[in-house]
Amino acid sequence: MTIAAGTRIGPYEIVSALGAGGMGEVYRATDTRVDRVVALKVLPEEFFDDPERVRRFEREARLLASLNHPSIATLYAFEQFSDRHVLAMEFLDGETLADRLRKGPLPLGELVKIGAAIAMALDAAHRCGVVHRDLKPANVMLTKGGVKLLDFGIAKMTNRDASTLVTSRATAPRDATQDGVVLGTLPFMAPEQFEGKADARTDIFALGSLLYLATTGRRAFIGTSEASLIAAILTTEPPPISTIDPSLPPLLDRVVRTCMAKNPDERWQSAADVAKELEWLAEAPTDSLRIEPLPRRRQVLGARAAWAVAALSLIVAASMPFLFRRKTGEEEVTRFKILAPPGETFFGLAVLSPDGRRLLTQLRDDAGKNRLAIRDFDKLDFRMLPIAEDTRGAFWSPDGREIAFFAGGKLKRISVDGGAARTLCDAGAAVWGAWSPEGTILFSKNFGDRLYAVPAAGGPLTTAMNLAAGETMQIQPSFLPDGRHFVYFSSNTDLSKRTIRVGSLDSKETRLLFESDSNAVWADGHLIFARDDAVLAWRFDPRKLALIGEPFPAFENVHWTLGDNYLSLSAAGNRVAYVSWDLRRQLRWVDRKGRELGSIGAVAGYADVGLSPDGRHAAVTIRTPAHGGNGRIAILDAVKGTPEGMSSEAVYDSTNPAWFPASDRVAYASDRWGWYDIFERPAGGGSEKLLYRSTQDKSVAAVFPDARRVLMSVYEATRYRAWVLSLGDSPHLERAGTELPSSQEHLTLSADGRWMAFDSIDSGKREVCVASVAGGPAVQVSNGGGQMPLFNRTGGELFYVAPDGMLMTVSLHVAGDRVEAAEPQPLFALNFDLSGELVWHRVPYAASVDGQRFLVIRRAPGVEADGVVVVTNWAGRAAEGR
Repeated sequence: MTIAAGTRIGPYEIVSALGAGGMGEVYRATDTRVDRVVALKVLPEEFFDDPERVRRFEREARLLASLNHPSIATLYAFEQFSDRHVLAMEFLDGETLADRLRKGPLPLGELVKIGAAIAMALDAAHRCGVVHRDLKPANVMLTKGGVKLLDFGIAKMTNRDASTLVTSRATAPRDATQDGVVLGTLPFMAPEQFEGKADARTDIFALGSLLYLATTGRRAFIGTSEASLIAAILTTEPPPISTIDPSLPPLLDRVVRTCMAKNPDERWQSAADVAKELEWLAEAPTDSLRIEPLPRRRQVLGARAAWAVAALSLIVAASMPFLFRRKTGEEEVTRFKILAPPGETFFGLAVLSPDGRRLLTQLRDDAGKNRLAIRDFDKLDFRMLPIAEDTRGAFWSPDGREIAFFAGGKLKRISVDGGAARTLCDAGAAVWGAWSPEGTILFSKNFGDRLYAVPAAGGPLTTAMNLAAGETMQIQPSFLPDGRHFVYFSSNTDLSKRTIRVGSLDSKETRLLFESDSNAVWADGHLIFARDDAVLAWRFDPRKLALIGEPFPAFENVHWTLGDNYLSLSAAGNRVAYVSWDLRRQLRWVDRKGRELGSIGAVAGYADVGLSPDGRHAAVTIRTPAHGGNGRIAILDAVKGTPEGMSSEAVYDSTNPAWFPASDRVAYASDRWGWYDIFERPAGGGSEKLLYRSTQDKSVAAVFPDARRVLMSVYEATRYRAWVLSLGDSPHLERAGTELPSSQEHLTLSADGRWMAFDSIDSGKREVCVASVAGGPAVQVSNGGGQMPLFNRTGGELFYVAPDGMLMTVSLHVAGDRVEAAEPQPLFALNFDLSGELVWHRVPYAASVDGQRFLVIRRAPGVEADGVVVVTNWAGRAAEGR
């Protein structure tokens, strides 16, 4: 039943009807609270008492709330007024792709732009575990602001929604979503959907069908009945688009054909790959992609000649940058981003192989485990190295046949083809190293240590060099062409002076070269390094160990991630790789049902957030590209987001803000002397005070209610452990708890100061535990993995993050010196979307005083995913710098 204009549903006033389908009616409406035009999706009255329909409607809201991408319509709210459920969404002014295609096929340029936007929207959904299942032109809106993907009414959450799939018509009849029926729109359905199966590759098949229609004006599969159409999808191959329109490039045909492979394993394995292919088509010279129609009398040359012409066009396309190098100059510098597989994030490592054809990186899964992976640039997938341990860092052998890596406090080596790993020596907490052609490996054993040398075949460690005056740390070595000399990144007692120095295996003396925000690597006659947000190249004579001329920017706008606070930068010939970090996050208030209530503060590089005990202020860590991305602590108004006081210097890395009980001071960790030590500062601004210093990294977890003790983590060998710091004239440490697992990370403290929660990796999977601060065994409260616990200050409840990003709640019952935990229950998807949210002790969410709202760090709208950025042809700029 259509709702009349002027009708009020809660604060929403209906303006006009926009459309209706099997999952709801959509209206243009005004949210009178904020005078905003919205698209209001309403569950029809006949389904008010249908719990299955209500469940599906609520599931659509949860799915939309978990998604955040500029090409996906934004969900403002999911609300219920009496028995009526409504979704308030972004109102889009434009036309659907279906309407646009009634005017004819899309021109090539418009096609690849729209197709790439749809693919990136799908990729964002897939990374959140959401499969759309109903991609079609009617569900794509073309607006002045760009492309928007609509209608997640029959989408499913992978590994969460066991319901099967359903419909043969463009708009599903309202009884078509019952269990056991197939969901989708028939002309765009993949073969596996008819078997009740669907994953991300199902959407890729639909994308191929959509691109085929948009390119040719014809559907890929045609039938005179539903049965014949299903048979066509299952058994036939559509004619190549280049045979329908010979002016279209064969490479586009390849993109679409691969999307529509019958076997999901033979399709593109991620929508991001489709987007990259389309973007490449858009950026490549048109003449290199297009094959002109042959005169009719010459078309008899046959398929072999056609393939020859296609191959020639590929050769010409590949040769264009080299044929016109002198004329195009810095336009030759190209940059592309490699995204992590679903469920994984990059963890501070991007190392090019010596030949520049492969990328070694470290992936972190949802359970917080690091794994080493290799991506060949001529392949689409990552290949995991068979290493069972949690890795900390890795680097290539000079011939590219082996990988050296750090795990379990040891340095090991393994063939890139697999096999057993071989232990070389003890390595402490090492992260970076370098392997010389002559068989020597350099690395620093601990953060804040000097470089050591060990034979690549294994053997005793020796000190590689002396510390220079004022030097506190030697890390990230990189060998020069002679295999005897190397450059490395050096920290000084004044951490604003980070430098590149040169050393030799034949001497323990070193020499200063220049100041830098990152490590430096040798490539094509230059040292490559970073300052602020640019990667610079400086000509360097490796025989004289002398710099030539002045540095010049190889490429700018580099927002890089931090692995142990340093850039992972590598180079091989004319290719450079680094891990990106865009630093564009927002602080968003969310209720217990996952509904966003608004954002506070500016868009920035937030990494930690903690709410004051009085609930009026938020202490945040803000990271910026300047000074290598070091963090500073700032205080914001928890309602308005305006700055309210202290802001520690970004020249040192400061993190882990924790409030004192009176909400007047903040404790935090900062590395001004090379180690993370504990400081405090008045929240309203004022002088900093050192609370505790030692030659170990530490993080702040919480301040006790008596304001005289601090719960903290201290790094010991390869694990973080819980300690209590007693303040006063003679600060001292006491071990927190007894009978605890060997690792305690992401510590948090109950409001009464009696209990602490943490996550531990002792079982091989990160799990959340609760234990008494005074002593006693730990009780595991998570089920199936968990991390980043947080106590509800009202007591009796603990929150934590499940491996799939869902915020969980656990009811706790305390009986004397024992605690009992109920079965964990899900609240909503936090959707952090932060690369490395598990790094060290960052906790990117906080609970309000009453536990009814959460302040969550989320990616700002319009920001693409982090990834490894690969830059090619930077040497074209180098030629101009000479």
